[in-house]
Amino acid sequence: MDERTKKIAVVTGAGSGIGRSVALTLAAAGWAVALAGRRAEPLEKTAAAAGNGADVLCVPADVSDPDGVTRLFESVRARYGRLDLLFNNAGTFGPGGVALEDITYEAWRSVVDVNLTGAFLCAQAAFRQMKRQDPQGGRIINNGSISAHVPRPNSIAYTATKHAMTGLTKSLSLDGRPYRIACGQIDIGNAATEMTERMQTGILQANGQLAVEPVMDAADVARTVLHMAELPLEANVQFATVMATSMPYIGRG
Repeated sequence: MDERTKKIAVVTGAGSGIGRSVALTLAAAGWAVALAGRRAEPLEKTAAAAGNGADVLCVPADVSDPDGVTRLFESVRARYGRLDLLFNNAGTFGPGGVALEDITYEAWRSVVDVNLTGAFLCAQAAFRQMKRQDPQGGRIINNGSISAHVPRPNSIAYTATKHAMTGLTKSLSLDGRPYRIACGQIDIGNAATEMTERMQTGILQANGQLAVEPVMDAADVARTVLHMAELPLEANVQFATVMATSMPYIGRG
């Protein structure tokens, strides 16, 4: 791809799971990709998997730290001069299997800090860059989750932040209109990652039973993100749901 037409992306949570899969798919399609995550070693593994011909930049960053987010986007601007895509993916489920009344303030706050505040900080930094660059504009894709629609038992912190992500997406879409900044959301259900390993051994259902749930390949998610990312800025996938076909979501499960 001509360096003058190469698109630049930031992927948060790029050291594993969906973030790694999306980063590799973007890189294979010719994008330059800044890989963001808390730890350098997983980011370097993602970069190695992308291959020697890929244009990737590893930037260790904690998305819940405003200074860290500032350094991330300054690094991208210094290397590439512009930004075309933010995939707002970093997230944490928080304490698993803990009843609502037993969740500590610290546990609640840690989920909100990463899933909601971190997404806002990255979106804000991307918005600023996209607004001032020439040509103006870009795209933000937020990772919502099936939990942006329906909760699982004992998931109040995660579910609340993913519902809030939908509000973030809508506000970014509205506020970005004058500046050619498009924002969409992908809601993912049961992609096979480290976070969903328990789906294959049995997970608590709304009726109190444990059940094994089907999963899908994270590459199927990544292809959808690539499609959303490569649309012209005059078109936008506002919301997309990509899920394992038979997971208990539609109807009573």
